[in-house]
Amino acid sequence: MLPIDEILPELKQTLERSTTVLLQAPPGAGKTTRVPLALLDAPWRDDKTILMLEPRRLAARSAARFMAKQLGEKPGQTVGYRTRLDTKVSSATRIEVVTEGILTRLIQADPMLENYAAVLFDEFHERSLQADLGLALVRESQQALREDLRVVVMSATLDTGPIARVLGEVPVLRSEGRAFPVEVLYRPAPAQARRVWMADRVVAVIHEALQRQPGSVLVFLPGAGEIRRVAQQLQGAVPDDVLVTPLFGNLKSDEQDRAIAPARPGQRKVVLATAIAETSLTIEGVRVVIDSGQQRRAVFDANSGMTRLMTGRVSKASAEQRKGRAGRIEPGVCYRLWSESEQFGLADFTPPEIQEADLAPLVLELAQWGARSPDQVAWIDTPPQSHWHQAVALLQWLDMLAPDGAITEHGKVARDLGVHPRLAHMVLRGRALGLGALAADLAALLGDRDLLGPGAGADLHERVRLLHGERGHGGVDSARLQSVRQAAKRLVGSAGRSQKPPTESEVGRLLAQAYPDRIGRRRAGQAPRYQLSNGKGASLRDDDALARHDWLVAAELDGQAREAMIYLAAPVDLADLEQDLASHIHEREEAVWDDKRGR
Repeated sequence: MLPIDEILPELKQTLERSTTVLLQAPPGAGKTTRVPLALLDAPWRDDKTILMLEPRRLAARSAARFMAKQLGEKPGQTVGYRTRLDTKVSSATRIEVVTEGILTRLIQADPMLENYAAVLFDEFHERSLQADLGLALVRESQQALREDLRVVVMSATLDTGPIARVLGEVPVLRSEGRAFPVEVLYRPAPAQARRVWMADRVVAVIHEALQRQPGSVLVFLPGAGEIRRVAQQLQGAVPDDVLVTPLFGNLKSDEQDRAIAPARPGQRKVVLATAIAETSLTIEGVRVVIDSGQQRRAVFDANSGMTRLMTGRVSKASAEQRKGRAGRIEPGVCYRLWSESEQFGLADFTPPEIQEADLAPLVLELAQWGARSPDQVAWIDTPPQSHWHQAVALLQWLDMLAPDGAITEHGKVARDLGVHPRLAHMVLRGRALGLGALAADLAALLGDRDLLGPGAGADLHERVRLLHGERGHGGVDSARLQSVRQAAKRLVGSAGRSQKPPTESEVGRLLAQAYPDRIGRRRAGQAPRYQLSNGKGASLRDDDALARHDWLVAAELDGQAREAMIYLAAPVDLADLEQDLASHIHEREEAVWDDKRGR
């Protein structure tokens, strides 16, 4: 019996008379896995499928497996899932758990969603870009084409005010849950030690918790780098019955499963996790949470066209979510690495992604939908004008939007590829240049997290060689490697595979199609520092092998305002640039008056 079970009869009755419901339930209530199963016998379902949007791939797979297990089945039977690189559905599937982007593609292909009886938005409080877009499109479809379509917006900590303004006066159901009490202990850094590394402070509190508290420990850290540093410091420093496991997105699938699996009898776990563990995932045996109070978000800069990762304070809502993970099975404890007074200064909610994201994919999707401006869509939060205009300018440069904002034929073909518009343009141009297979490889590599990581240098050609089996792949998740290969195979289309290994300059030539604003010329006498074509500066690590090249194209940077660090790039020949981008290259002379010098 889970807390959500008490409200399920009311939910089912409400959906008999209303087609849209907001459902608020605290972490651990069971909404992710109980609600879809409960709706299977709803009379309005009429043998159609229930679609549930789950923001994270790991959570989608985990939820589908758990629900299938409850039915005594395997994923792909009554319960299935679709992610970008992994799908398990069949003709028997009646509950589909899908990740971001899949819902948008389904509704673009069939605006009536004829095969679906309901769309569930799980963990909506995360306010991802795709969830906001998906809700806007589904709501429009519901109002114009499918009055019988049920929509359930589910969240643990939901700011219902803005959503109610868009959805209207729809029923709001709340499950109070039965979370056990969680004692909060504040552990701020001493005033004289404010600059102590986070890893040192976290490790000290982990040791304190292991000595004073029973049960397993869940530690929230901002990113994989911090997780690795803490794990290194704990190695050999914890009792033999304590298992330390990392948990983050760019981790081998079997290691992710190991992190969320219950500890063996007589064993305790210390799970070092990013925000991926805030919602949806259940880690058995956890009764202690240690919260660093930090989170990492991707923030887009419309001026540079680059996204950078920013580390900052969590919101009050996120802090409550994290605390709640300690009270799932019994009374728990939450250690917070900040002061009680600092708690009052936290923002109430994390900003919705639509306020901080690259909007190019969204603008292209809306152009396909028929909306050419943001005011043609009912948003919960309207996207920033500067981000919208930057996206339109980029898409017009890529020939995907006409001057009036309508989607072009090139834009339609590019959108169908299912990758970022930059990468889609590269794939299509690559085919025209006779480099279609290489373009597909690059798009697949850049559409996922870096297979090798920053320690392997920035050379993208090395990742291509890895994909082709021309270099060892020790330490690389073989499942992820195979998924990227499958994605490349899907993008190749009719281009076919070349027998000739690609060269470094061919990689750079294709990257220039996707990132013309990130073509870099080495500054005189200042290698490895580069001037980018968007006016920004960028640099390579001193020991990077690419530093010998005068010209390169940067595919991935950290987006810092003053001078970005280049993470992935390839050299490019100036002759190729002058040939391929001739229509976009302009020369001009400027005369500027200097008042101070009088000349």
